[in-house]
Amino acid sequence: MIRMLVSALLFFASAAVGLLAANAILDDVTITTAVAFFTVVLIFAIVQAVLAPFVFKVTRRYAPALVGGVGLFTTFAALLLTTLVNDGLVIDGVVTWFWATLVVWLVTMLASLLLPLVVLKKAVTNRREE
Repeated sequence: MIRMLVSALLFFASAAVGLLAANAILDDVTITTAVAFFTVVLIFAIVQAVLAPFVFKVTRRYAPALVGGVGLFTTFAALLLTTLVNDGLVIDGVVTWFWATLVVWLVTMLASLLLPLVVLKKAVTNRREE
C-alpha cells in the first residue's frame, strides 16, 4: 500500500516538474494560478496514467513500429484534454504545442527516473542515521 502511494506521489511530482518546465521555458505556455497548477497537474497525471497503458497495448498489438511514440502521443493527448477541461493551462500556437509536448514528455521522463533515486537516497540516509 505504501509502495503504491509513493509511486503515485512520484508520478504526480514528475508531472508537476514537467509542466513547470514547459511553463518556465516556453513563453506561450501559461499556468494561470497556483491553485490552477494543482488542478492542471492532477488532470494531466490522471489522463496520462489512464491513456498510456491503453495506447501502449493497442499500439503494440496493431502497430509495433510506433511503440516508441506512445509517450509523446499520450503527453500530447493529456495536455490537450487538460486544456479542454480546465482553463488553468493555456498553450498558444501550433509550434508551442509541439515544443510543450516535447518538453513535458522529456522532463517528466527524466523526473520519473531521477526522483525515485533522490527519494531512495534520502530514505537510506535517514535509515543509517537511526
